[in-house]
Amino acid sequence: MLRLCSLITLFLLLSCSAAGSKHGHGEPHDLVRSSCAHASYPAVCLRTLSSYKGAAETPRDLAQAAVNVSLSRASKVSAYLSQVSSNVNKGKSTNKRERLALSDCVEQISDSVEDLSKTLNELKHLKGDTFSWQMSNAETWVSSALTDEDTCLDGFEDVDSKVKSDVKRKISNVARVTSNALYMLTRLDKSRERPRLMP
Repeated sequence: MLRLCSLITLFLLLSCSAAGSKHGHGEPHDLVRSSCAHASYPAVCLRTLSSYKGAAETPRDLAQAAVNVSLSRASKVSAYLSQVSSNVNKGKSTNKRERLALSDCVEQISDSVEDLSKTLNELKHLKGDTFSWQMSNAETWVSSALTDEDTCLDGFEDVDSKVKSDVKRKISNVARVTSNALYMLTRLDKSRERPRLMP
């Protein structure tokens, strides 16, 4: 019985030691998990930020990572839409609504990419004395990017074509990560750790 108790004690000590050594590595993942819990799309948030390349150890890191993910996806969709629109125009599609929806969407997603780029740049240069003003700008730009993405989707409501489903799926995916990015910005803006976030 005494030997069994000794073995159990040794096992517990080793377990605690191992947990302690891993604690530092688990903190970023814990921050991602707790931060994504109340995002607009928690599962998408957790999946995209957990696999994000780069350290995400503070609310500022997470906000920057979330905007980076949104910008990357929006840029890819922007290139895709430009190609599809070009192909439709070359094929001289008789579907006027499709051509118009694609043309509008190309412009809207291009604007979205521009707004997300400005936001990312702003997050890289946050300062203590201008923090509130910079965060207000960032939140406005990401809100505008999200509005552009939603408007693009709305433009395809009355379109009946084979490209509609692909476009809607891609734009919806971008809108989800953009919505999560906006949440991360709002979370950063309300963070009580502002002084620690500044360079």
